[in-house]
Amino acid sequence: MRYAIHAGIGAICLLVPLALMLSWVHSAKIRLAAEDPNAAPEVAVAAAADESYCSADLRKILRRVLQSCGLQATGEVRGCQPMEARKVATIAGADFNALFMPMADRAGIIQFDSNSSELDLQDIELLNELFADQRGASYFFVVARASPDGSAKRNQELSQERGEAVLTHLRATFDDPDLDKEVGLLWLGEEFAQLDEQFCTWRRSGAEDECHTKDLNRSAFMAWIDCQI
Repeated sequence: MRYAIHAGIGAICLLVPLALMLSWVHSAKIRLAAEDPNAAPEVAVAAAADESYCSADLRKILRRVLQSCGLQATGEVRGCQPMEARKVATIAGADFNALFMPMADRAGIIQFDSNSSELDLQDIELLNELFADQRGASYFFVVARASPDGSAKRNQELSQERGEAVLTHLRATFDDPDLDKEVGLLWLGEEFAQLDEQFCTWRRSGAEDECHTKDLNRSAFMAWIDCQI
């Protein structure tokens, strides 16, 4: 019995150093692999940007615009009309506009002539500049409006024409195979989310020394947005 106890203790004494040695060898291999300059680097995993302006309300609106108001295949219906826009936004017009204030350094406003959806040279220059400045963002948001001049029906048509004029120019100018998956349109007519004069400080295609609410709302607001939705 005493012999068996001593034999067991001896076996344990032999196994403990062996286990320690194997552990040290394994650790050394891991350290060598980490220090090996020829070792294959870890693959970086890309993650969608999530900028500080990505509030819960903005995410909700962006998600609904992407699903319901744009980003369709060429030839399909795009954009949301004013009555639909209220359902998309689910907030008051002033609150809707306030969502975009943190994007002032990236956004711009194309100002159209009265009763027109034609892009002039100044409009095109600003549009090209804004769209080319993607910086890895995922979605180009276009919100077209009309001033209260004229009938509500005509202003709905005008805001739609203005949004589509932006999209038509982008398609003709930029060789971007993902463009129809990036551009989201929302046209508001005169009935929802009219811009006030605080937007006069934004980049605009209108005259710098003249800025009135009617001019601001004959427009298309544009910005690249990158939020996890």
